Order: sequence, then structure tokens, then C-alpha cells
Amino acid sequence: MKKHLLIFTLALIAILTSCSKDDDGTKAKNYFPSWNQCEALTALQEYVEDVTNQKSDNYIIPEDRIATFDMDGTFVGELYPTYFEYNLLEYRALDDADYKDKAPEDVREAAQEIRDFVRNGTALPSQFDMKHARAAAKAYAGMTIAEFDDYVKEYAKQTANGFKGMSYGQSFYKPMLEVFEYLKDKGFTFYVVSGSDRFICRALVEPIGIAPNRVIGMDVKLVSSSQGEEAGVNYTMGREEDIVRTDELIIKNLKTNKVLQISQEIGKVPVLSFGNSGGDCSMHNYCLSNTKYRTATFMLIADDDARDHANPTKALKLGEQWRENGYHVISMKNDFKTIYGPDVEKVDFTFPSE
Repeated sequence: MKKHLLIFTLALIAILTSCSKDDDGTKAKNYFPSWNQCEALTALQEYVEDVTNQKSDNYIIPEDRIATFDMDGTFVGELYPTYFEYNLLEYRALDDADYKDKAPEDVREAAQEIRDFVRNGTALPSQFDMKHARAAAKAYAGMTIAEFDDYVKEYAKQTANGFKGMSYGQSFYKPMLEVFEYLKDKGFTFYVVSGSDRFICRALVEPIGIAPNRVIGMDVKLVSSSQGEEAGVNYTMGREEDIVRTDELIIKNLKTNKVLQISQEIGKVPVLSFGNSGGDCSMHNYCLSNTKYRTATFMLIADDDARDHANPTKALKLGEQWRENGYHVISMKNDFKTIYGPDVEKVDFTFPSE
């Protein structure tokens, strides 16, 4: 009899546990299966639950629940071992049989500097982010938006160098995708605010359901395919024309430029911000300057050299700096149960013979 009673009691506990409810009566959802319980996750959940609780003094109305996310190194892997858009320019200028012989000298030079950095460890020149941006503007000039989107997606199908079981287009941090899902269910609107080309970002994040109008990035001037040199204010586009990229760089979306673009395109100061580098500090500080609402900022540090290509020593120093700045720190090594998923394996970089 006692044995049967014990079995019944244990079964009842299991049922009650499996049917645990949130305050609104809905079944509790495990949003974060790819995370270890950690300080950063606790801080995020405590913050979100506070500001979405109508009884809290820190309640934020849904229209103002704006979150901004850097892309490379924040929820997409910094691979190869550098940015996806650097890899793409290297391929475009040095390997693409349809373009490499037509590439301008300055475009080839920038691409070669990326190749030398990746393969030989040669330092990139000072202010290379701007040199790359100008070269990239030239490299894809003349492509329609649809052609460029196809070009990016086709390259993204390649296996990510340094990994087994993952393409460039699949290189999302699984735990950060769970953050997106959590924030969406909590009524947040999130934007990608990246230093990479806006249209590259759009192509990469489309598979995870981020709409194109939620993406801010580096921009080049666009024209109608038959517009020529005539100013857009004086030209009427026809129905059969396409939108075409030009070689004119408008903005490299880094540091304070991120803030300016957020102000222009979103029109509200974010309450949540996620990044991974010094290029995101301005965006974080802008978020923390929001005097209307409680805010929070998070920085990822690439301190896991077992499952990813990382520099733990550098990452830990950055972690100390980010904490001093008032940002929460997410350790990829300690806080993530998995980074890219259980079927992805870190391997040595390999390069085709030149």
C-alpha cells in the first residue's frame, strides 16, 4: 500500500511540475535551453519581466520596447577569422571568375590585405574599415538589389571555414536566437544595427525572420537603372526599372554613426542594446542615456576557444572593460551550453592553394 501511495505521489508531483503556469495562467515556456543559468541571463530576465509588468514602476509601454542588436560577433559568428563581408569582398575581387579580372586596383588591394590578414596574420592597415567600405561600394556597383541579394545568399551556402557541419549562412549563435524569441513574445521590437552592408545583413537574417525594415547598416547610394547622372529629385522612375547599387559610399555604420542612424530611422532611444565590440559602445551609451525608462546593455565576449575561434585573453580584458562601463557581460564559454548547435565542430582553417 505504501509503495502504491509513493508512486501516486511522485506521479502527481510530476504532473503538477509539468503543468506549471505563468502569472497570466499560460504554461511557462522554457525560452533558454541553450543557456547555462548565469548572471547575464538572470539580469536579462529580471529586466524584461520588470519592464513588462504593468504593476511595476519601471513598466515600458509596448511601443517603446525597442532593442538594438549588433550583428557580427553578437548573434552571427565572426568567422574565417573575420567578418562575413570581408570574406565576401576577398572572394569577389580575387576568386570570382566573372569579376576578378575587372576589379579596380584599389578593390583588389583591399581584398589582398584581407587575404594576407587571414592567411598570414599580416596586420590590416589603420582605418581599414573605411578602406574596405569604399572598396566594397565599388565591387558590387551596377548590381540590382535582387542580384546582390542572390550573390550574398549563394556565397553564404559555402561551408564556414574553420568549422564542420555549418555554412556561413547558418552561423547563428543559438542562444542569441533564443533571446530574439523571448523578446518578441514579451512585446519588444528589435533592430539589427550593424557596421556591415545593410543588404548583406538583410540577406543573412532573412532565414531567422528578421524583416528588412528592421535592419540598419552600411549604405551605398542607390539609383534607378535608367536614371544615369540625373538627380533623383528630377527623374521619374519607370515601372520596368530596377534599383541599382552605385560605387558611392554614404555611411559606414560604426560607433557614433550607429546612434545617428538609430535616431534617424527608428526615432526612439532604445531601452535594450546588445553588442560585442568597441564599435557598439556608442549605441550602448545612447541606450543608457534614456532617462524615460529603465535600460540595460549587454556585451558578448568571445572567450571560448574550444567551440569557436577566439582569443580568451583579449576577451577577458574586454569583459573587465565592459563591466566598468556599466554593461552586462555574456561569456560565450561559461554562459552558452552550445554556440552553433551540437552538430557543429570547430576545425582548423584550410585554404585552397593560390
